[in-house]
Amino acid sequence: MVSRSCANFLDLSSWDLLDFPQTQTQRALPRVMTVPGIVSELEGDGSSDVNSSTGSHERKIIVANMLPLQAKKDAETGQWCFTWDEDSLLIQLRDGFPSDTEFVYIGSLNADIAINEQEAVSQKLLSEFNCVPTFLPKEIQEKYYRGFCKHHLWPLFHYMLPMFPDHGDRFDRRLWQAYVSANKIFSDRVMEVINPEDDYVWIQDYHLMVLPTFLRKRFNRIKLGFFLHSPFPSSEIYRTLPVRDDILRGLLNCDLIGFHTFDYARHFLSCCSRMLGLDYESKRGHIGLDYFGRTVFIKILPIGIHIGRLESVLNLPSTAAKMKEIQEQFKGKKLILGIDDMDIFKGISLKLIAMEHLFETYWHMRGKCVLIQIVNPARASGKDVEEAKREIYVTAKRINERYGSPGYEPVILIDRLVPRYEKTAYYAMADCCLVNAVRDGMNLVPYKYIICRQGTPGIDKAMGTSRDSPRTSMLVVSEFIGCSPSLSGAIRVNPWDVDAVAEAVNLALKMSEAEKRLRHEKHYHYVSTHDVGYWAKSFLQDLERASQDHYNKRCWGIGFGLSFRVLSLSPSFRKLSIDHIVSTYRKTERRAIFLDYDGTLVPESSLVKTPTAEVLSVLKSLCEDPKNTVFIVSGRGWESLSEWLSPCENLGIAAEHGYFIRWSSKKEWETCYSSAEAEWKNIVEPVMRSYMDATDGSTIEFKESALVWHHQDADPDFGSCQAKELLDHLESVLANEPVVVKRGQHIVEVKPQGVSKGLAVEKVIHRMVEDGNSPDMVMCIGDDRSDEDMFESILNTVTNPDLPMRPEIFACTVGRKPSKAKYFLDDVTDVLKLLEGLGAASSSSKPEYGQESSSSSSQTHVAFESII
Repeated sequence: MVSRSCANFLDLSSWDLLDFPQTQTQRALPRVMTVPGIVSELEGDGSSDVNSSTGSHERKIIVANMLPLQAKKDAETGQWCFTWDEDSLLIQLRDGFPSDTEFVYIGSLNADIAINEQEAVSQKLLSEFNCVPTFLPKEIQEKYYRGFCKHHLWPLFHYMLPMFPDHGDRFDRRLWQAYVSANKIFSDRVMEVINPEDDYVWIQDYHLMVLPTFLRKRFNRIKLGFFLHSPFPSSEIYRTLPVRDDILRGLLNCDLIGFHTFDYARHFLSCCSRMLGLDYESKRGHIGLDYFGRTVFIKILPIGIHIGRLESVLNLPSTAAKMKEIQEQFKGKKLILGIDDMDIFKGISLKLIAMEHLFETYWHMRGKCVLIQIVNPARASGKDVEEAKREIYVTAKRINERYGSPGYEPVILIDRLVPRYEKTAYYAMADCCLVNAVRDGMNLVPYKYIICRQGTPGIDKAMGTSRDSPRTSMLVVSEFIGCSPSLSGAIRVNPWDVDAVAEAVNLALKMSEAEKRLRHEKHYHYVSTHDVGYWAKSFLQDLERASQDHYNKRCWGIGFGLSFRVLSLSPSFRKLSIDHIVSTYRKTERRAIFLDYDGTLVPESSLVKTPTAEVLSVLKSLCEDPKNTVFIVSGRGWESLSEWLSPCENLGIAAEHGYFIRWSSKKEWETCYSSAEAEWKNIVEPVMRSYMDATDGSTIEFKESALVWHHQDADPDFGSCQAKELLDHLESVLANEPVVVKRGQHIVEVKPQGVSKGLAVEKVIHRMVEDGNSPDMVMCIGDDRSDEDMFESILNTVTNPDLPMRPEIFACTVGRKPSKAKYFLDDVTDVLKLLEGLGAASSSSKPEYGQESSSSSSQTHVAFESII
């Protein structure tokens, strides 16, 4: 196991792409004056954890692909001018915090800044806007954003696989390398301004999914959150990504990961389970993943809108004027509104086909309703977008030719840059809003529609409407968009079922005013109380909670490259020193040594489970010391263990978790359970067989002491679900039987009450005390969950009143991981080295032949001389 990664992530391979000008990112930003007349600098990457804060108070560092700024170069002076982009989510989220909260923004500029201007621009943005720009070399920017993000990640996350070259871009490792390089540049900029002890870092969206790994490597205890604004695909889709593990591990280096819906979070958790073998559990209402001692929390929180900004646009005179124009233009007609990006996933063409079915099926709607479809400019380019646009125009033309009439067009396409006030006016005047996306991360169009339909006192006055007049709205939304679960009053549809969409629109338009009002009130209450400020405040409050224990644990960085992660463990948990335990070992007179077998003496991954000659030699050496009582405590059967360990005659064995115990090869096997007590097996076996038959890949293990149902080779999700059902089933049918049903790592086990490694250890120690051989040193080594019972039992012996003295306790787990043990050893090799050290100490304490008689003779001589 690697104790600390020292590899530069950019040196993962010989990437020609990564040879970009270092001068663009290596110059550090100026620091605060820490001593009068001296400005602190942190040049380059640095190698020490220097406090690099621009202030000692807590800040929120928001990292996104783009800064919330608009850039424009003055044609006369040649100077760059910057203004806040008030429509940016990154600006709007500040409303959830007090006005004195300091935000620092890190991201790219939507402008091409010359290299010789970058330093001046950086200084200007930091001093005037608290923004830190990342300047990506042009080649990396193109391959990172246009290439990997937009042509690979974004389609994949929206369930589009490149089955053929015409259906999307195939995976290109050069684009992935550019993605990693860009994330590394972002991390360099964060490192220049962060105070890791106080600041909170919040990363936004899929453009920066490996950034957490770089930051966690540099600052092990960094307080780090991530929010994904796009869908997270199901494991069947995500697992096709060649770099799937690197991205998952990158996200798991955060403390808190946010998703819009439970579906997206569930898909992520399923990927972690299937690809990394991680299990999750609900902890007091919060979903948590245990990842090398750190708990990674999952938050499900749909984003909101900035209501105040929308209402301010509603109050503009231009908005009221446009509303009057719309009212006059479409007088006597029902307005259906669609506002979508020109995007292959927005379902615009399906929406138009559904409208065509509406006019064909519901004759009374002809001439009485109009679809206003506003098409926002495309955010990406490509053949797919062009084909989608062409299909939209062809379909709209066909509908208008077939169902239109002089002065009436059933479909009006607005394909231009529409001013904000005009969109707001259409929102306010539409009778129904139709969102038909086939896949969308969130989509805030329905929220904006609800707020605009509620209106404001100003717009009511301008339109001559009473403030007390009832407010109504109707939503027809796709079930595949992120906002759908939060809009319980909307009519949800499958966008692919055009007949159902047409029926839903007809239902929405003919619904009674009273029901429309009730649905609107329900939606307005939710949207108005879950705005963007609420979303941001809730997320960062949970980030504070998720990272509050950072400084209560010890941290180790392990792994190379993008596999880097941090192991976080109790401060008292440390590696067992051979010198320390040998020193104690020499001083003690009675020792009890308990060793697990698989994963402790023999590697868990080894196909050959028989002990090596080295293992047998060291066990034999320990057993020959009369001061030692050595036991192998294992879940394996007694036959295998007695055969494999037969050369060690004085070795004790506790087989099947202590159901069978033998003190040496010359002793008989002991058990306190009779075969008559195993009648419960007749109940358990048929139940387990029914689940084995129904769960492909599962097996049953038959032991004399227990029956175990294994599902490690079954589908992870189905196996876990079946294990829970089996557990409940067995607990109900065995309620009156003297057995316990336990669920472990990929198993469900039924065994007699009172059988565990912990109880086996207690029996051995109790027997030693009864025989007058109370141990003054107890050592226990194991690697899995069943050994935790053994550790707990041994630690409890310290307070056992039957012991004449408190023994020295050495409970040790194999591998650095959360454990009840106070010590750890890295692997089986370390265990054998430790045991060899103890064996050598035993050998060196034995007197050589002739030494004992010589010593005795000398003592007799001295005694005789003293008498004389």
